[in-house]
Amino acid sequence: MISLKIPEVKIFMAKLLTQNVFDTFLLKEMELATFTSFTISGQFHEAFFTQEELEERGENRSILWSDVRAIAFAMIKGNKTPLTLKIVFQLPKEQTGQMVERLAGRLRPEEIGGLYMNVRFEKDELHIITGTAMKTFTMDKTLEREWDKEVRNILRQQGILFEE
Repeated sequence: MISLKIPEVKIFMAKLLTQNVFDTFLLKEMELATFTSFTISGQFHEAFFTQEELEERGENRSILWSDVRAIAFAMIKGNKTPLTLKIVFQLPKEQTGQMVERLAGRLRPEEIGGLYMNVRFEKDELHIITGTAMKTFTMDKTLEREWDKEVRNILRQQGILFEE
């Protein structure tokens, strides 16, 4: 687990809300406080969709950031910054599996609960905190270190500055 401070908040928020930088991440939850509080659970409700829409989604029964980004932008849009913003992203299972493969058999995909990236904006500061959830106990921190490195790489590739 690492905590990265993002000094250029406006640049990060523009990328988060108007570009597809995080679109492939699963949205586990979002909390936003502006003039009121908003909460998005990230829970997928199959009953909302037609059978055709469900077939188009295929096996994907998770909410992606791309599904919610425009809604989040509409809630934040304006000349005032939010009081707080908390977003929990999860790396999709396919990408988690690819990361496990790169570790050459040290772990099995079914042992991993999730790889998370928490975005926290409060008191005019923005932080990204990584997290790794394991379903079984292990002293091996290889996956955690690899995920931390991957998050740093994602930010660098997007031109997002960070401080450790």
